[in-house]
Amino acid sequence: MLNTLPPEDRTRLVKFVCSFAWADLEVNDAERGFLHDLIRRLELDGDEAAEVEAMLRSPPAPEDVDPLDVPPEHRQIFLDTVLQMMASDGELSEAEAENFNLLSQLLG
Repeated sequence: MLNTLPPEDRTRLVKFVCSFAWADLEVNDAERGFLHDLIRRLELDGDEAAEVEAMLRSPPAPEDVDPLDVPPEHRQIFLDTVLQMMASDGELSEAEAENFNLLSQLLG
């Protein structure tokens, strides 16, 4: 399913996933591993991978993760991928849960 995303939506997806990794104000090793795997699965190029690495050091800007920018046909992919990242470390913080519920409502 991820390979059906156009390049701009692949980048947008990574930004959403990174923003959820930062929900509890830290990115742990399991979340980093998930994001590195996501880079591989999305077949991101070197510049795109470097952008992800930068987001692992500092969260994406809020204006870069606007749910209204997610195309309707890709909304379920975004929700599923964010949920997978949240589950990657075996812990669900209250902030992650609240943010996911809000995202789910906004994406309908």
